[in-house]
Amino acid sequence: MEVSSSLYLAAYATCLSLLLGYGSLGCLEEEKVGLLQLKASINHPNGTSLSSWGGEVGDCCKWENVTCDNKTNRVIQLSLPLIRDFELGECSLNASLLLPFQQLQILNLSHNAFTGIEGLLRFKKLQVLNVGWNNLRTIPNLSALPSLKVLDLTGNNLNSSQLQGLKYLSKLEVLNLHYNNLMGGIPPIIGTLSYLKSLSLGICNLNGSLLMEGLCKLNLEELDLSGNSFEGTLPACLNNLTSLRLIDLFENDFSGTIPSSLFSNLKSLEYISLSDNHFEGSIYYGSLFNHSRLQVFDLTSNNKYLKVQNENPTWSVPLFQLKILKLSNCTLNWPSRVLPSFLLSQYDLRVIDLSYNDLTGDVPAWLLDNNTKLEYLRFESNSLTGVLDLRSNSIHSNMRLLYLSLNCIHGELPPFIGSIFLGFEVLDLSGNALQGNIPSSMGDIDQLVSLDFSNNNLSGQLPEHMMMGRNSLWVLKLSNNSLHGTLPTKSNLTGLFISRGFLNSPTLQALDINSNSLWGQIPIWIGDFSNLRALNLSRNHLDGVVPTGFCKLNELSFLDLSHNKIGPTLPSCANLKNMKFLHLESNELRGPIPDVLAGATSLVTLNLRDNKLSSPIPPWFNLLSKLRYLLLKGSQLEDSIPLHLCQLKSISILDLSHNHLSGSIPPCLDNITFGREVALMDDTFFMDTFNRWYGEYHVTYSYENQVFVYQELFISYEASTEREEIEFITKCRSEAYIGNILYFMSGLDLSGNQLTSLIPPEIGNLSGIHTLNLSYNQLTRSIPQTFSNLEEIESLDLSQNGLTGKTPERKLQFATFEQSSYEGNPLLCGLPLERSCTPTSAPPAVQPPVSNNRENGSWEPYSYGVLEDHMEWHS
Repeated sequence: MEVSSSLYLAAYATCLSLLLGYGSLGCLEEEKVGLLQLKASINHPNGTSLSSWGGEVGDCCKWENVTCDNKTNRVIQLSLPLIRDFELGECSLNASLLLPFQQLQILNLSHNAFTGIEGLLRFKKLQVLNVGWNNLRTIPNLSALPSLKVLDLTGNNLNSSQLQGLKYLSKLEVLNLHYNNLMGGIPPIIGTLSYLKSLSLGICNLNGSLLMEGLCKLNLEELDLSGNSFEGTLPACLNNLTSLRLIDLFENDFSGTIPSSLFSNLKSLEYISLSDNHFEGSIYYGSLFNHSRLQVFDLTSNNKYLKVQNENPTWSVPLFQLKILKLSNCTLNWPSRVLPSFLLSQYDLRVIDLSYNDLTGDVPAWLLDNNTKLEYLRFESNSLTGVLDLRSNSIHSNMRLLYLSLNCIHGELPPFIGSIFLGFEVLDLSGNALQGNIPSSMGDIDQLVSLDFSNNNLSGQLPEHMMMGRNSLWVLKLSNNSLHGTLPTKSNLTGLFISRGFLNSPTLQALDINSNSLWGQIPIWIGDFSNLRALNLSRNHLDGVVPTGFCKLNELSFLDLSHNKIGPTLPSCANLKNMKFLHLESNELRGPIPDVLAGATSLVTLNLRDNKLSSPIPPWFNLLSKLRYLLLKGSQLEDSIPLHLCQLKSISILDLSHNHLSGSIPPCLDNITFGREVALMDDTFFMDTFNRWYGEYHVTYSYENQVFVYQELFISYEASTEREEIEFITKCRSEAYIGNILYFMSGLDLSGNQLTSLIPPEIGNLSGIHTLNLSYNQLTRSIPQTFSNLEEIESLDLSQNGLTGKTPERKLQFATFEQSSYEGNPLLCGLPLERSCTPTSAPPAVQPPVSNNRENGSWEPYSYGVLEDHMEWHS
């Protein structure tokens, strides 16, 4: 987290208060001309930057981003961030254009792709300089700027060797080097800045042990080392920084214990963030109870080795009033697992995150009543019980995000819930035991962005007030409940979708109502969501055709209509160019596989299992080059396995089982990777349109002592991530492979067809395959010796064929297979079967002719004839 510098703001305010007076008569003509020349030089052709400069307002002191001294009418501040179009590339700053502004005190040139600041050295009175997010090559000798107190060099990709020019800044109080590439330890030059009070080195690629000898001698008030790779224990000398107000060590690799004495002398602390490190042992938060200024405490853990224990009984009531408390995944108050009792004395909280702690007890509704400014409450993945005991006369207008998922909350939702939380943006109550209807008052929440009531016991009809007139909803998840009735005939689920904080789309993005008891046809209004990316209506009782409204859903990338009674085909007008995951399993699709799927060239998963499809597998399948999971089980597909399937080289799971396929197994199947070539994980493995990040949530507040005018805390609020899920038969069981596990799964299932002839030796080249099922066919001859190459195989089923000869040698993975892998082959012998093999004389081996013309799309099966091993078997 980048820390907004209090001293930067304090210096800013001080400069203005000293420099501004009364009785302004307008700006000086020479500075007005200079401003217009500056605008002309930096504004790209036909640009709109600084539009007020030179307009109807003649007094340049009244122009945007310009501040003048009211006594002398001289320009004392220029704020010119983002005045150049980045598409123009980097450029050198023509500092001569700034010559008229000799009284300049504050200058902001951030985000302009300037390559150097040498020309600014003539401004002797400069006190605040912001050149962050440019392309600076180095830092010149800054001794010519004796008055400089604040320097912001954020985001310039500087390294430590380029900072030597800083040593001449004898009065520097604030230094921001966030987002640079300093590497190694803290640059020694920083320890020589004796007046330094605020230091930000966040995300600077720093690593190694944190050596603080130089810094611990300074009178630092703010220290931000977040987002680096510092390791080892925290240095004890931190306790010497008695003026420290803010310490941010978020997201490093610190380990060891956090001594309770570490912050004992730091009574000025207002902000502590030690989250996302590797601390272990116990820490007693009661050791901070006498820190009266503390307002932010973040100790979120990324492991289960840190234990945050209850307060020291000698300090029953803390002196502080927190604004933000984050103790997620901290094994809080183990083994009692109760809420910290000091929360009863807190009345100014804005953010509480105690998720993933297995806390017990009732839902602490009193936190809402005690903290009327609360905006963000997160208690998911605990063991809270009871009902949502809310008061109907208590309006929580500031509450925006509430996460109570994965607890044991039961009972009905309060009927007035939507009336007391009118500011809700995100509400997640999934994974509980809630019952009853969804209250109609939910329709009163105008700003609702994401609503997740999935995995409860809610009943009643699908609430029309949720489907009608909602103008802000991004994500609606009501899956795995007992809702019934038909889908509404009209809807206005339009709204805004935010991906990582930016507005991307004016319409609903994700709708999930799977696993309920909805019936009837899919309404045509579904096509009104032209930017819908994810739709899941599976496991209901929907029937009829897929409406032509689907032809408007050009952005759809995830569609799951499986386990309904939808058919008989798909609309030919559907535009599936962005479709990645298509699940139509267990419906009433009939006839040939719909040709409209030929346009779904981005498909990763195609699941058409258990329908009534017939005719051969169409020739256009080779166009679906990104397919990884092709599931055509349980239909009436006929003819041979087409050679063009061998062109789908990225396939990990191919399931053609339980059809009417005949002929031989194509040897060219060894062209398919089946896990041999594992690509780097990318977003296609996950249905990422239920995006994990829905924005940057800003909590803004003021510190009582006004040292910090504001502090921004970035909190990413999550909605559940839908991950791709595939069911596949492994070891005679239907297993569900989800998310990361699916990534490592591969298999080929051709069982339950009418395949004949031998098993091609090329199948043994599928060295990365985990599951191979060729059972219930009419395969003959011996099991190829090349099967010894199947080093990753975990499940093998060759049962119920006409195979002869000897089973594979029981080494490595083949030693784990039982009789069920080979049974139903009367002429097969060897372990684990009970029939032993005795070699007999065999005719001389003759190499058979082989015709395997893959280039012209035809092939003739191998004919081994007398090459078949002759074995006698004995019971």
